[in-house]
Amino acid sequence: MTPSLRTERLEFNPYRPEDEDSFVALLRDADVCRWMGQDLVPEDEIRVIFRAILTDVYPKRMFDVWGLWLDGRYAGHAEVKKTGNVDGHELVAALAPAFWGRGLGTEVVRGLIRYAADELGLKEVYGMVGAENTPSLALCRRLGFRHLRDVVGDDGSVTRLVAYSTADLM
Repeated sequence: MTPSLRTERLEFNPYRPEDEDSFVALLRDADVCRWMGQDLVPEDEIRVIFRAILTDVYPKRMFDVWGLWLDGRYAGHAEVKKTGNVDGHELVAALAPAFWGRGLGTEVVRGLIRYAADELGLKEVYGMVGAENTPSLALCRRLGFRHLRDVVGDDGSVTRLVAYSTADLM
């Protein structure tokens, strides 16, 4: 089961049924979707995804996924999961816009790296960041991620595949 985690300011908690509306609101935000490189999808599809987290992902231990909380308020979403882009695990993080610009993204990614290294024993982790997402790319550079290659989507969009060696833990 996905464990609860804590960083300096954030709580990473497995989702509960009562978190569904917060999850939906995050993934229905056009700015969040743009920076995550995904289309804005209908609310009912997001609700299906949320329910699958509770009924499939957690019980089958498919991957770790958390809701992020700051002072009791839902701040975002995080995951560590196998990726099809490389033979390894990808870190996924999304913050609600109200929490942008506070250094929380850095805190989330550091927490995910620490968990991946200490609890999962991973030697390297990966991220997929839109080439136009300059704030997230700057965060990756500050933390020591290295650019592996660009992945070009069918629509011509470019995503940067970045990697971090956990031997370089901060």
